[in-house]
Amino acid sequence: MERRIGAAVLVIRDKAAIIKLNKIVSAHANIVIGRQGIPLQEKDINVITLVLEGSTDEIGSLTGQLGRLEGVQIKSALIKDEHYGS
Repeated sequence: MERRIGAAVLVIRDKAAIIKLNKIVSAHANIVIGRQGIPLQEKDINVITLVLEGSTDEIGSLTGQLGRLEGVQIKSALIKDEHYGS
């Protein structure tokens, strides 16, 4: 399968979703290159960015599961680069 580099930005409005979110991300640890979390206390939200490397199916599985969590919004982008190894 062709591999891609991608990024996902999550906005968490419901702190109760964080435990489920962490379980999902841990289950997909093989495609997570990096993770950064930033609490925006004045807005009562948390922002998490994930840098991902995997097939479109693997990345889609992760982002799909995260997007179904109540209180979580997610946007992702993938890059296909002919110079990037498969």
